[in-house]
Amino acid sequence: MARPRRSDDTRQLLVEEGAAGFLANGYHGTGIKQVLDAVGVPKGSFYNYFDSKETFGQAVIDHHSLCIQRNLAATLGPAPDPVSGLKAFFGRQMDEFIESDYTGGCLIANLGAELEGSEVLRESLSSAFRIWRDGVAEALREAQELGTIRADIDAVELADLLIESWEGAVIRMKIDRTLEPLHKCLRRLLDDYFRP
Repeated sequence: MARPRRSDDTRQLLVEEGAAGFLANGYHGTGIKQVLDAVGVPKGSFYNYFDSKETFGQAVIDHHSLCIQRNLAATLGPAPDPVSGLKAFFGRQMDEFIESDYTGGCLIANLGAELEGSEVLRESLSSAFRIWRDGVAEALREAQELGTIRADIDAVELADLLIESWEGAVIRMKIDRTLEPLHKCLRRLLDDYFRP
């Protein structure tokens, strides 16, 4: 029997619903049936779009990575300078945290803590983190060329420090239900330690 034709729109809806589910309930706490029901897709149709929950997880991670890339480009592009663009990027994330009442956090960090048993998903998460880090590093490198960020430390190393510190601040934000750890992270790094 021939498989029904796949709909890219339906696949995208499943991925978006999966991202919301993974963020709210984690990978293991999000059931495929729950995602299918939310999108209105029959249970047997899942395998028309994905080979397994693991390949579904990869698609969700890839989608999240693309969202980060788009948001970074959207905030850096119109910004008067790279540092302002980075602040706008992280500010947009803070707005999302307020909208979600300080829940969820970062999908990459959340799944990274949960999925250490899956090499396939670990590699997807590592790639997503690297792509994010490289985008931030490029902005920091441009700022170094402008003389607004210290140049004695490689931009990739500064980007790692910024994102790793940000992720720790996100955990603290969720615990204390305040943006102050995030503001403090950006102040201490972008407005202090990273300055020439």
